[in-house]
Amino acid sequence: MPGDARVGTRNLRALVLAAGYGTRLRPLTDDLPKPLLPVLGAPLLARTLDVLTAVGSSATAINLHHRAEAIPAAFGDRHRGMPLVYSREEPILGTSGAFVPLRDFFAGADTVLLVNGDSLCDWPLAELLARHRRRGAVATMLLAGRPDPRPFGGGIGIDRGGRVTAIRSEPTFGPVVRRHVYAGAYALSPRLLDRLPPGFSDSMNDLFPPVLAAGERIDALVTWRPWHDLGTPARYLDALRDLARREGPHGYRGEGARVEADADVRDAVLERDSSVGAGASVEASLVMPGARVGARSRLRRVVVGPDAAVPPESEWSAALLTRWHAAATTLPGSRREGDLLVTPF
Repeated sequence: MPGDARVGTRNLRALVLAAGYGTRLRPLTDDLPKPLLPVLGAPLLARTLDVLTAVGSSATAINLHHRAEAIPAAFGDRHRGMPLVYSREEPILGTSGAFVPLRDFFAGADTVLLVNGDSLCDWPLAELLARHRRRGAVATMLLAGRPDPRPFGGGIGIDRGGRVTAIRSEPTFGPVVRRHVYAGAYALSPRLLDRLPPGFSDSMNDLFPPVLAAGERIDALVTWRPWHDLGTPARYLDALRDLARREGPHGYRGEGARVEADADVRDAVLERDSSVGAGASVEASLVMPGARVGARSRLRRVVVGPDAAVPPESEWSAALLTRWHAAATTLPGSRREGDLLVTPF
């Protein structure tokens, strides 16, 4: 994970959003929250917490709802020495409403940092914090420069100097020179937390537009580092393939992963304790922990869920394959085939 230098000795505290259902990733997320999805041998959340530790967060809060017990069970009360505080929500409070039960936690902090727990990014948080403190804005958003903003509601509009002038398509609060995708992190002046009403609220609808309407400054840092939204099985697959290619030319094989000598594995991610049988072909695919690909099977652009068993001599493409059980979530287009639930993507 890329390292960010610590940002001074000021009192920084962070919130990681981890309460969501991960609906579009079901049934993968039936049994675990999306921040616990494996990413090259470690939970996605561990990568985020590593960077928060590196930039000197004095403590980090994590909000919880779906499978609320799973993250505390995985991480306990500290990560690399950084204290962790859990905020259980019932019902879900939204991306800014999550701050309300944590007002005491953020009391005394000079800077608040929010990070989405379900995005995969080489988070440039030190740069974000430095820009926020240098320019004196009440908030500074991290924006991803590469993705097309149109599928993301029009993205965030900025002027020539990097000041935010539009949240999604409308309304605008000044000239829009460029539009980029919100990358899932922002730094915030703690005084903005006093604006938040009790109950549900959303940062992009309920927090930032009134701030801009009041004439206050929100800045942006545009990053060209790799950024992935893991919202669907296809995006999750592509994100891990991209990360694996950047870490080595031959894909990724986790601890305990086994590949028979005559199997053909290309541009693939094999998580821990997975296996690929004799004569199988696995291309541009993800085989999750404990999953087994049967002999002479052929997979292309497939995600094989944890502990699923792909039958020998079967052929699959553009699909999520998970273990079938009576409580599994079935999405439109999914079907049962033997012991597998097949969800095309």
